[in-house]
Amino acid sequence: MLNAIIKFALTQRLLTIAVAIFLLGYGSWQALQMDIDVFPDLNRPRVVIMTEAPGLAPEEVETLITFPLETAMNGANGVQAVRSSSGIGISVVYVEFDWGTDIYTDRQIVMERLQLVQDRMPQGVKPTLAPISSIMGQILMLAMWSEDEKTDPIELRTTADWVVRQRILTIPGVSQVFTMGGGRKQFQVLVDPDEMIRFGVTLHEVKQAVVGSNENATGGYLDEQGPNELLVRALGRIQDIEDLQKVVVGVRDGRPIALAQIARVVEGPQVKRGDSSAFIRKDDGTFSGGSSVVLTINKQPGADTRHITDAILAAVEDLKQTMPGDIKIVPVYSQKSFIDRAIANVVEALRDGGILVVVILFLFLLNFRTTFITLTAIPLSLVMTAVVFSIFGFSINTMTLGGLAVAIGELVDDAIVDVENIFRRLKENRQAAVPKHPLVIVYQASCEIRNSIVFGTIIVILVFIPLFALTGMEGRLFAPLGVAYIVSILSSLVVSLTVTPVLCYWMLTGSQERKVKSREEITSGSAAALGAGHSTLDSFFLRGLKWVGDHVIRFSLAFPRFNLTVTVLAVALSGLFVFNLDRDFLPPFNEGSMQLNVVLPPGTSLATSNDINKTVEQRLLELDDVDRFVRRTGRAELDEHAEGVNMSEYVLELNPDSPRSREEQLTEIREAMADIPGIVTAVEQPIAHLISHMLSGVKAQIGIKIYGDDLDVLRRKAGEMEAAIKGVAGVTDLMVEPQVIIPQMRIELDRDKLLLYGMTAADVNEFISTAMNGDVVSEVLLGQRTFDLMVRLDENYREDVQKLKRLTIDLPDGGKVPLEAVAKIYESGGPNTINRESVRRRIILQCNVSERGVVDVVEDIQKAVAPVIATMDDGYFVEFGGQFESQQSATRVIGGLFFVSMIGVFMVLFTMFRSVNLSLQVMAALPMAFIGAVVALVITGQTLTVAAMVGFISLGGIASRNGILLLNHYLHLVKIEGESWTKDMIVRAGLERLAPVLMTALTSGIGLVPLVLASGEPGKEILYPVATVILGGLISSTLLDFFVHPALFLLFGMKEAQRVIEASNEEIEMEEEHH
Repeated sequence: MLNAIIKFALTQRLLTIAVAIFLLGYGSWQALQMDIDVFPDLNRPRVVIMTEAPGLAPEEVETLITFPLETAMNGANGVQAVRSSSGIGISVVYVEFDWGTDIYTDRQIVMERLQLVQDRMPQGVKPTLAPISSIMGQILMLAMWSEDEKTDPIELRTTADWVVRQRILTIPGVSQVFTMGGGRKQFQVLVDPDEMIRFGVTLHEVKQAVVGSNENATGGYLDEQGPNELLVRALGRIQDIEDLQKVVVGVRDGRPIALAQIARVVEGPQVKRGDSSAFIRKDDGTFSGGSSVVLTINKQPGADTRHITDAILAAVEDLKQTMPGDIKIVPVYSQKSFIDRAIANVVEALRDGGILVVVILFLFLLNFRTTFITLTAIPLSLVMTAVVFSIFGFSINTMTLGGLAVAIGELVDDAIVDVENIFRRLKENRQAAVPKHPLVIVYQASCEIRNSIVFGTIIVILVFIPLFALTGMEGRLFAPLGVAYIVSILSSLVVSLTVTPVLCYWMLTGSQERKVKSREEITSGSAAALGAGHSTLDSFFLRGLKWVGDHVIRFSLAFPRFNLTVTVLAVALSGLFVFNLDRDFLPPFNEGSMQLNVVLPPGTSLATSNDINKTVEQRLLELDDVDRFVRRTGRAELDEHAEGVNMSEYVLELNPDSPRSREEQLTEIREAMADIPGIVTAVEQPIAHLISHMLSGVKAQIGIKIYGDDLDVLRRKAGEMEAAIKGVAGVTDLMVEPQVIIPQMRIELDRDKLLLYGMTAADVNEFISTAMNGDVVSEVLLGQRTFDLMVRLDENYREDVQKLKRLTIDLPDGGKVPLEAVAKIYESGGPNTINRESVRRRIILQCNVSERGVVDVVEDIQKAVAPVIATMDDGYFVEFGGQFESQQSATRVIGGLFFVSMIGVFMVLFTMFRSVNLSLQVMAALPMAFIGAVVALVITGQTLTVAAMVGFISLGGIASRNGILLLNHYLHLVKIEGESWTKDMIVRAGLERLAPVLMTALTSGIGLVPLVLASGEPGKEILYPVATVILGGLISSTLLDFFVHPALFLLFGMKEAQRVIEASNEEIEMEEEHH
């Protein structure tokens, strides 16, 4: 079949080249149309149920809302985990589904389960599903502030909510916009209880009057009014504060009582559960900004971040023209800048790799035509990959580009072998007594080496199979790299079987017909340079290499046992080093931005939190590398990050041109925070933070989850573990999840007194709820905008406990009693939040890791906390979560499947050589590559990550190619060219194959150099370990090829090779075809 492909390509030459040109055009166009993102789609299907229950304490939220919801969700089809957080007035339940399930089906399942518990929810409480958003979804943060504070915070927030937010939500691909900060406008009726007593009005009457005076009504149609009908409308809605003040609450002694007589009616800000600020460095180095409204924009899964960001910023520019001049709207965090930097870096590595490959090819071939023919494999393979990607809906991201960057040098390997052989056969044909037609020679030469090419490619693909068996996030991350690599390598195989022979026929035989005299020099010189053994015409570069090669091979044959012993020792030593390497999940990203989490003691008020954060902001303003930053304290409405007001998140954009490394920047930020009293800080990066949260529900690299029923016991055990872990080397940002007791004001009803006065608990509770928390009784419509209308007690009555005790409650018979007559009012404590997982309460102890591998730190932590775990009561247990879990499962899968793929490689080699001995000799390249790979990791000071393991996998295929070339040539020389089984034959084969072996190894290796020289640059972080391992392994396996293979063959392969030749002599005609 392969021969038929080559024959078709050579007979239909114009068609072959036309298809290649069409593919170049179509593939380039497709590549430009494809979505670009920083990573592949890493979303684990997750449905978030949010339930707002204003004023409920965490214990009540847990019992009345969270527990019923959790019970309903557990056991639903495809549910993997149910996690929840019950805070003050809010419940957030995370329902996680299996990878690969359809998010819309998952939401349908959750909706059906919600119907079952809807009627068990407290009155007025309605669970809602948060919009579908992506893990990489937080793509942009915009800050709005007023220079010199000319615009009122309420006005600023209203503009943000009703102008900016509404405009952004119309942009396709935007999933949600959270607004935070400023003051959310509200019409407030602040009742004075003393005036209520004076006028004899009850709180219930006030509520009814306000609701009743804010309604429109319809009067139907009037048909008898001439030719047109008239629509009748009764307009009774409130338009402004004056209308509200004139609302009649009741009539006493024939005189109406207006609302203004018993209450202050104001436009004020809603009670805030969060606040924000933003600062941006101006050109002169000073900062602009301060308290601001921050809009956090989330995208839908699968949407193109860059297109959406451009569309949002264009929309914001349009809006600026209609806004007051003092209002600034500035992007303070943009994921697009990270994507642009990352993609540009990887494209740069691809470009530089390609240039280096050209240089190496020309150094060996010293001929523009042969270099050109060989190079056509690169663009053709890349555009064919782009076409396959567009068909299967892959996006362009750092991992798919990384697969191409890793493969760039190998794309020319097949073409090199093909061109070299065609070249040599054409030369021999010209010197023959009866030359054949050049087309026949090109066909025969291509058929002759196609076996080596095809088997080499099959092996490279086989070893990549384990990547597709990775599950979870690492599978999502590395599978596209594997797809890109395999598709591009297969494309290069197709090119070498079709386009390369056609170009060789046109360009190499054309020169022969045109220039008879110089023809001999070009072809013989080039053929020699390609390894035909004519050292007199070799380039100076190649002559030097052959001189070294000759000595190396002769040394190998002189001391074969010494060589093999040294190699085995080196492999053993490398194994020892690998065993001692720190292990990590993924190398740290360099996003160019940091996330700083600042935690104050729970129970801290928002005002105090804001004051302390001003000190933090001041410290950050003093750091040179900080370009801009945004702070979000507490939570925005409908935001699934249900944080208390004691929690603040800072996102810092750092100077991309800073000379400092990422670690130095992190340390500088940590040191700046170190001496601020009363705060706990943790520094990480926004996307890394979200990935950690997705993997285990923990916003850190390591999370220790302690499960049980009693919150006090959980807190105590967490404290003991924290003390035990503090001494472990490499642990930073150690923090116990702030689940603590915070002060509560309790109003406990006295049942006997209620019985005495003939009252129900509902009467008192309604009064307390409205008076203290406030009751949104209606909405005020101003044009298209709606604002809440709320009734509650005036501020000084709510805050003063003595006045609170004297509040009067109306009795059923018309009398009045103070609140303290029917209830005990006292201060107590309760939890600030209750977190649950697997239907158990749990508390998390979390930490990050610096300067060590995650897995090693976890092992030390497990030893440190073992004594604490031993003292736990029945029913309490501990789970370790976080990135290291993924690392361990990935290691197991890769290890197991690598072994399977090695059996596959052996089977392929056995099919080729029909000999166990010779197949194992080829596979001896693997331990030789292993030496260099480990040395490369140790020299560059890297940890053993999943990315490094991917490097080891790809090495398996690349390294065995050279062995195939060498062993094939040993057999070829004896069988076809009449050599005998001597050391001289081994030396000759080594020297003749030196050029192709070095060229394929050098092009594969040199293409990776740009990635290896770019540690820590955005986009290359995951590819850096892959490239380092492959480059190190290639260097050692290529060098040792000439030390070890001759020695191995001399000691163990001679007799076996003789047997193979004898067995194949009967089918010598076929063998000549296959070679």
